[in-house]
Amino acid sequence: MNKQTILKLIASNKNLGSLALRVPLGIVLAAHGAQKLFGWFGGYGLEGTGQWMASIGLVPGFLMALLAGSAEFFGGLALVVGLLTRPAALISAFTMIVAIFSVHISNGLFMSNNGYEFALVLLAATIALSIQGGGRFSVDNWIGERINNSQSKGIAG
Repeated sequence: MNKQTILKLIASNKNLGSLALRVPLGIVLAAHGAQKLFGWFGGYGLEGTGQWMASIGLVPGFLMALLAGSAEFFGGLALVVGLLTRPAALISAFTMIVAIFSVHISNGLFMSNNGYEFALVLLAATIALSIQGGGRFSVDNWIGERINNSQSKGIAG
């Protein structure tokens, strides 16, 4: 992968808004992924989550649990530190779309009936981060600055 491709992938608005959105969103996603993958925080782990996913028609259930749990857990961790923010946010957005339409939509909007409002808010937040990137205080920004500095030294030298 060349430097220009990497720079496009990690490009970011240099604002603080991304940080305020990234960290809590990443924590929430990582925690939900940990429930699915490891059974932490009252979750069912891969086996239980896989059985449940198969029961609602997401088959093979174990694979779907592994994919959803991994997207949430590793994507959430990436969002917390701002590493590959845009790809992590896009994958998380896709996961939320699947959750909305396969699990929650038939229950209406409100969470009290297991509706889609929480997943919709997570979808909106992940789309926002997909658009604006990780922000000033992100690993993406740090890497981008290093690449730009090395390019300018290469041009000057």
